[in-house]
Amino acid sequence: MALATIYSRAQNGLLADSVIVEVHLAPGLPQLAIVGLPEAAVRESRDRVRAAIVNSGYQFPNRRITVNLAPADLPKEGGRFDLPIALGILAASEQIPAAALAQLEVLGELSLTGEIRPVRGALPAALQCAKAGRSLLLPTANGAEATLADGVDIFSALHLGALCTALHENGLSPLPRLALSTVDASAPDLAEVRGQFQAKRALEIAAAGGHSLLMSGPPGSGKSMLAARLSGLLPPLSAEEAIEVAAVASVGAGGFDAAAWGRRPYRNPHHTASAVALVGGGVSLLNKRDAF
Repeated sequence: MALATIYSRAQNGLLADSVIVEVHLAPGLPQLAIVGLPEAAVRESRDRVRAAIVNSGYQFPNRRITVNLAPADLPKEGGRFDLPIALGILAASEQIPAAALAQLEVLGELSLTGEIRPVRGALPAALQCAKAGRSLLLPTANGAEATLADGVDIFSALHLGALCTALHENGLSPLPRLALSTVDASAPDLAEVRGQFQAKRALEIAAAGGHSLLMSGPPGSGKSMLAARLSGLLPPLSAEEAIEVAAVASVGAGGFDAAAWGRRPYRNPHHTASAVALVGGGVSLLNKRDAF
């Protein structure tokens, strides 16, 4: 078979848009072309994929290879498409069974040795994968995080060679769900604050009624100290809220921290931060799409 299709996900905030990776092998001069609005890191996957396949003990096809990342108008960024591209090439060249990948969505960055490295946004991808009714294959480092999503089987792999062997032997087993505690004993306690009776009363009213709160005062008067303790007055996160908070952390640079499960997030930006910095800065994928 000279054509293979692999399902994947792009990182677009919490949406994790679906991407279909189509790989076609054709006669002609050896070449690997990637189309479908790839950014620089995706285009560079040509060299990573080639080295990973060879160093995993498989043959890189000496043919003209075209990789299409559909839909073509959705910008693709990062190294998350390395693994689906590599599996598509191996399936199109009949080195691994294509049927084993029919109901899988695949994410993962490859090293030159074939090691599968973690990617950001594993949990949002798992949540969207569950809605699509498919299973998800991820790097081992992302596996536990992705099991927080209900209704989806999560598979993980550490190396491309071991993964291909498991696909031949039908040896992929879904990961068990990550057991997490919802008890947050580390939240700062308002009882630790001496004085500030009016401010503490305002915090209690805001927490009880779900109101917004604006504190104003000179530096050192205790505004940040009081704000940090507001989360200790709030009720525990519901399961839906905890998943949403974890999904936001999953797409961030720090990634998801299991120790913070169920903890209400608290952000303390510096007082000199600009308005752009407060809302995240940078350019969204939607704006990038419009710019193209």
